[in-house]
Amino acid sequence: MWRRFDHQPKIKTGDRRQAGPFKALGSAWEPAMPHPPELSGFQSSPVFEDIRHHIREVGAQLVKKVNAIFQLDITQDGKTALQWTIDLKNGSGDMYPGSARLPADTVFTIPEPVFMELVLGKMNPQKAFLAGKFKVSGKVLLGQKLEKVFKDWAKF
Repeated sequence: MWRRFDHQPKIKTGDRRQAGPFKALGSAWEPAMPHPPELSGFQSSPVFEDIRHHIREVGAQLVKKVNAIFQLDITQDGKTALQWTIDLKNGSGDMYPGSARLPADTVFTIPEPVFMELVLGKMNPQKAFLAGKFKVSGKVLLGQKLEKVFKDWAKF
């Protein structure tokens, strides 16, 4: 898609700006923050971005239902490799990479393959927790509300 813009600054010699009255536009939906290079190696990164997009669309409804902040610590080889926070307590909801800005109600420490199986519905969260496949600290019962968020996202 192309868009015309008429207020182009003068181009100096050696300046590599696009010369002409048209500028290329990107796709309709792009992530708000580009993936840092360290996030591109994770198979869960596109899933997180998709869930983030879903939360931005229906976050206000989710805040009313959930009223909690979740921190997801994704591990590889026993070490935390990636952190995401799902804030469904403040404003119209948000999801962002990194640790929680406010104290998290529940923190999940999950190996990436287990996380992928959980969000794709291939593994039962209660059975996985009882089998010790991931750890939960804080308000454990709020995990059921997060499970509903993931199920709503899967329908989306």
